[in-house]
Amino acid sequence: MSFLPFIFANPLMLAALVALPAIWWLLRMTPPKPVTEVFPPLRILASVLKREETPSKSPWWLTLLRMLMAAAIILAIADPVFNPRSNTLAGNGPLALVIDNSWATATDWQRRVETADALIGDAEAKDLPVAIVFTADSEHNAVPGSATSARNRMAAAAPQPLRPNREAAINALRTGLNGTAPGTLAFLSDGIDAGDTKIMAELAALSPENFRLIEGSNDQAVAISNSANDAESMVVSATRLDTATARTLPITAYDTRGRAIANGSLAFAAGEGLAKGTLAAPFELRNDFARVAIDGAATAGGTFLLDDGFRRRRVALLSGEARDQSQPLLSPLYYINRALAPYADLIQPNEADLAVSIPELLAQKPSMLIMADIGRLPEETYAPVTKWIENGGTLIRFAGPRLAAAPADDPLVPVTLRQGERALGGALSWSEPQPLADYPALSPFAGMPRPEGILVKRQVLAEPTADLSSRTWASLADGTPLVTTKTQGAGRIILFHVSAEATWSNLPISGDFVEMLRRSVQLSRSGGVASDGAASGQTLAPYRLLNADGVLISETGRARPLEIAAGTTPVSTAENPPGLYGSEEGFTALNLLPRDTQLKPIDATGLSIPYTAEPLIGAEAWSLKPSLFAAALILLLIDTAVVLFMGGAFARLRMPAAAMIVLALAAGTLIITPASSLADDSRPGDDLILRQLDKTHLAYVITGEADVDRLSERGLAGLTEFLTYRTTLEPGPPIGLDIASDELSFYSLIYWPVSANAPMPSPAAISRIDAYMRAGGTVLFDTRDQFSSLGTSAGTSPNGERLQAILADLDIPPLEPVPTDNVLTKSFYLLSSFPGRYNGSPLWIEAQPDNGSQPTGRPARSGDGVSPIMITGNDFAGAWAIDTNGMPLLPTVPPDEQQRELAFRSGVNIMMYMLTGNYKADQVHIPALLERLGQ
Repeated sequence: MSFLPFIFANPLMLAALVALPAIWWLLRMTPPKPVTEVFPPLRILASVLKREETPSKSPWWLTLLRMLMAAAIILAIADPVFNPRSNTLAGNGPLALVIDNSWATATDWQRRVETADALIGDAEAKDLPVAIVFTADSEHNAVPGSATSARNRMAAAAPQPLRPNREAAINALRTGLNGTAPGTLAFLSDGIDAGDTKIMAELAALSPENFRLIEGSNDQAVAISNSANDAESMVVSATRLDTATARTLPITAYDTRGRAIANGSLAFAAGEGLAKGTLAAPFELRNDFARVAIDGAATAGGTFLLDDGFRRRRVALLSGEARDQSQPLLSPLYYINRALAPYADLIQPNEADLAVSIPELLAQKPSMLIMADIGRLPEETYAPVTKWIENGGTLIRFAGPRLAAAPADDPLVPVTLRQGERALGGALSWSEPQPLADYPALSPFAGMPRPEGILVKRQVLAEPTADLSSRTWASLADGTPLVTTKTQGAGRIILFHVSAEATWSNLPISGDFVEMLRRSVQLSRSGGVASDGAASGQTLAPYRLLNADGVLISETGRARPLEIAAGTTPVSTAENPPGLYGSEEGFTALNLLPRDTQLKPIDATGLSIPYTAEPLIGAEAWSLKPSLFAAALILLLIDTAVVLFMGGAFARLRMPAAAMIVLALAAGTLIITPASSLADDSRPGDDLILRQLDKTHLAYVITGEADVDRLSERGLAGLTEFLTYRTTLEPGPPIGLDIASDELSFYSLIYWPVSANAPMPSPAAISRIDAYMRAGGTVLFDTRDQFSSLGTSAGTSPNGERLQAILADLDIPPLEPVPTDNVLTKSFYLLSSFPGRYNGSPLWIEAQPDNGSQPTGRPARSGDGVSPIMITGNDFAGAWAIDTNGMPLLPTVPPDEQQRELAFRSGVNIMMYMLTGNYKADQVHIPALLERLGQ
């Protein structure tokens, strides 16, 4: 290598510089060409008077210009080269070349070939053998050979879409040298640390006399390390090797046909090797992404393949409760929302009526439908839900009081549920909570660590069958199933035997719940790769492979089928290069780098021997010949123009007079003022809505029987008068409702007198009542026959039979008579029973779990929310009914004015319970609050 920053390829041509003084003298003695003028005498005389004499010698500045041009030509022929290389190979051993042909070398592979060829040429000049190995190849031949053989191998080599396996290459080189120390060892590295911290030490252990580390510029070593399909956009994570300066790289998302459908950018800050970018697109468009690539980085690392597992699922949520806003922590959907929001697009119905909301949700084509504590569905919804499942949908159901009380022949339950634990009391209870057992090997949850600290207090039980174990994805320590499944057509049904909130178990507040739901959502794939038996292991044939330039090709070469085992993440190797594995119907994407990989440079600071670090050939060495020739040409053109000017070539040209163009601009402004209009806020029914919302109104169901409806109206009028007189509540006049058409959400309580002679409500009306109860309203059913006790002789009276027919189409929870410690017994008056015109029927409400851990002496058992249903046979309206003079219309049975008083008090307690909920149960905190305030 030269001591100067450049050398001359043809130094003998510099001798021509000696001739520059002679050229100077000749140019100075050569006058410019005389000016040729036209003959007219007057013009000649004018020129003679104004012009100077023509010089006999060339001007000095023109001579200098020509001298510079001659010097530029002489220097260009001498060919000055900056930072030239020289033959510095050690001559006492073979040349050993360790060449990275990994994915990061695809952008500058030709320069690496030229660098290796130059080193091989140096070895050929010194008659040295050459041993060459490529770190990304699966087979190695490191036996030293001739320079010609090394050139042929170098010409046949190509970058691979793989990470380098330097350890295997060095072992092959050590075997090929057979104990002979190389004279020069050149490591043409991609500059990326591949997790092989001992590689540089092993290279130094070969004891080369001359160790050279050759690297590229590293500015093209950029890779995508991860991608996440979030709620609003797809977030792409990338890593780079060169962190010196800030840099912004464009990224593009392509579909399966290679069409660009979204664009974004990655912004790397100075000194940072990690960056994130977003690809904003609608949900449906993002699900069409097949790959994401960095523009200008045509490498396997700059391309990230996406399969069905990266698609964001649309999950529809349905709940049997109405606590989403008032009591979110007790809502069955609260924990499901929190668990799935990062992984899925969640949709919920706008209508509480399942007959309306379920078809609306299915019309949005969700991948999964989750039902939390829903027992009975409207009859007309079973067919579309079943068809949706058979076409590939996934239904997940969570247990709860309503599901525990549902019929055993429900077609949308994967297993047969046991009947004994669902009679009024709910699900099974143990003396001690049960932990979870290890997940079965065939379960999608296989590979998850054994859950610790998760305890189940209640569950719905499955009837033992021969295939129950094969349908069980998770179970308790006592062997009872916790999660069961059934395949139906192209889809499946999954049942969690516990509730979706933390009353039956603490599973919903654990990390296992999030992972279990995430894996269940991933099973709802559109392809068939990860459907049945995905967790037990698969073997997928190579479908499309990624080449070193980041392009998917159909040539699979020597690629082996991809083994997918439960609980393991496949990694790209020489046998399984990155690409798509499976078939056109469904495939799995195998990317080059593991997720969240960070590129780091090779650390050579700890080497025990000295080494030389240098760039690739052509990175710094460059010739001035083209620039010098270009400068000489420019000087020649300038000289030509000067000579022509001095010779008068431009004297005959005449500049045309500039024509004055006047543009007249007529500015006319037309201001158009839009006609103002006032919005009409009045809509039909607004006056009625305002009248119903100005006060609390008691409502009753119009049955169509004049006597029953009149008695209901007078009964609620009597209760309204009693409430106004005894409490601070002043309700408005009672309102009769047609449940098939009137708006029900204005009323917190609807009194329904059951009559066997009245027309049976239509299924649409029953669905509206079910939606009203699901949205937080309460219906008080009154059979008015004194004998409508559930569980014993409920069907003995015609009104009781009609009540059972109505309840058969409603999704109701388990019921129980009002316990003595329920809030309803002390919401205003202290009551032990709830009589009406009769006193023989208990008041049935939603059963509350008995929490034995609560301290005794509480004013009321804790139970959040209000029962959506009440049932009695005591004829409340008959006891409350009064005429216009305030006198009772019907006597009590037996005649007793104290019983009528208790009936009115029962009505007051029911209304206060409806309006205030469980505030009485919260009074237990008052002593603690007073004590703290006193402190």
